Formats: sequence, structure tokens, C-alpha cells
Amino acid sequence: MHLVIMADTHVPKRARDLPAPLWADVEVADVVIHAGDWVDAALLDELEARSVRLVGVYGNNDGAALRARLPEVARTELDGLRIAVVHETGPAAGREKRCAQQYPDTDLLIFGHSHIPWDTVADNGLRLLNPGSPTDRRRQPFATYLTAEINGGELTAVNLCRIAPRTSVTTD
Repeated sequence: MHLVIMADTHVPKRARDLPAPLWADVEVADVVIHAGDWVDAALLDELEARSVRLVGVYGNNDGAALRARLPEVARTELDGLRIAVVHETGPAAGREKRCAQQYPDTDLLIFGHSHIPWDTVADNGLRLLNPGSPTDRRRQPFATYLTAEINGGELTAVNLCRIAPRTSVTTD
């Protein structure tokens, strides 16, 4: 099962649209996961239309229209893997321990908010993933999202996809 994982898209405030490589990955994904901060319901509509299956939550920058359609925490099971999706997990210090306590029946926690990729494992085996942001390079050289595979209840082949910054081209 092929996943595309994103968060903190902030469309249309930080970008007019998602980058083309991300849309191409969405088109072939079995499941698309968005960990909040959509900003506009139009992106939710577009992802719903172009995804086989979409799992999403609202973030701190999402208004009433998105909050009416999305939960704060989404839970799903994919091929036996128990997944929770949330936007905010609090400060980086102590994150693994705190999340292991808050999500004891979860194998994988996907979160956003910081715009910075994160991939760690808590003492209880809970894996924590933050895909970064495909439209914002906060304290990092690239905008990012994740792709991953689930095989037999195991998360495999997690790939950080980097989006090169736009460059201007000048001609004489």
C-alpha cells in the first residue's frame, strides 16, 4: 500500500498550489494523509477529488469551514498498522514519551505544525513522522513531504521527498 504524507500546505497563503511532483505522487497513492494547516477548503476538495482515499485533520491555521469537515485527531488502520494523525504534538523536547502516553494503541503517529521533518521511535515502539511542508522551507533548505509503503502491517520504505526551491530564470 503506497502512502503520500503531507502537512502544513498553507495553500493559497504560502503557495498558489501544491508542487507538481507532489500532485503526481497523489495521483498514484493508495492513501493520502494530510496532517493539518490546509488554510482553504478548496485544497481539501481538490485532494478528495484526486485521491483514492484521503485521511486528514485540521490544524491551528484552519478556520471553521475546515474544522466542520475534519477531525482534530484521525485514526485509521491500514493493512493492520494502527495510525493516528494530529496536527500538533507540543514541544520537541519529550515528544516521544508524551505521544507514547497519549497514543498507546497506535503504531504510527503522523503530525505537522513545525514544518520540519521528523522521524523517531518512542520507547514503546510508536513511530512518529512529520513530513515537513511542501510549500515552506522553515529552517531547512528544501520544502518536503513523505512517501511510504505499508506491507503486512509494517511501515517500510519511508522516503523524504525534497522539492527544490524555485529559481528565477533571466534571459537577455
